[in-house]
Amino acid sequence: MKDNGFNRIIIHARRAEDIARRYFITNGFDGALTLLGLMVGFASSDNVDISIAITACLGAAIALFMSGISSAYLSETAERKKELQDLEAALLSDLSESDYGKAIRYVPVLVAMVNGLSPLLIALLIISPLWLSQSGIVLPLSPFIMAIIFAMIIIFLLGVILGRLSKQFWLWTGLRALAIAVLTVLIISIF
Repeated sequence: MKDNGFNRIIIHARRAEDIARRYFITNGFDGALTLLGLMVGFASSDNVDISIAITACLGAAIALFMSGISSAYLSETAERKKELQDLEAALLSDLSESDYGKAIRYVPVLVAMVNGLSPLLIALLIISPLWLSQSGIVLPLSPFIMAIIFAMIIIFLLGVILGRLSKQFWLWTGLRALAIAVLTVLIISIF
C-alpha cells in the first residue's frame, strides 16, 4: 500500500489533540454555564412558555457554536501560520507543501470544530428536558429544574474529565467544577 503522505499529515495533526481537548472542556464549560444561567432565570420567572425558552436556549447555543468555531479558527490559523513561518525561517526552506505544512492547514479546522461543537452539543443535552416536556412527556420535576440538574451533572462530569487528565482525584475536580456551578446559581438568584 503506497503512502501518499496522508498518514504523516495525520501524525502531525494529532499533536493538536491536547489543544482540541482544552477547547472542548473550556468551551463546553462555557456552554454549560450559559445554559445553566438561562435555566435558572427561566425557573425563577413566572410562567415562561417552554417554546420561548427553547428558542432562547437554541439562540444562545448557536451563538456559542458560531463564536467557538470562528474564534478558534481565526486564532489557531494565525498561530499555526506563525509557527510555520518561524520554522521556515529557521530552516531557510518553504514548507507549505510538506506534510507538516499541510497538517498546519487542517489543525485549525479540527480545533474550530471541537470548539464550536462542544457547547452546542452540551446545550442540546441541557435543553432536552424542555423538548421532552413540550412533547407531552411528564417529567418528575419542572423541565427547567430538570435542565438545571442536567447542567449540574454535565459540569461535574467536565470536572471529572479534567481530574483524569491532570491525574488528580476525579471526585475532587468534579466537585470543584460543581461548586463553580452552584456559585453561579447563587449569584444569579441574588439578582
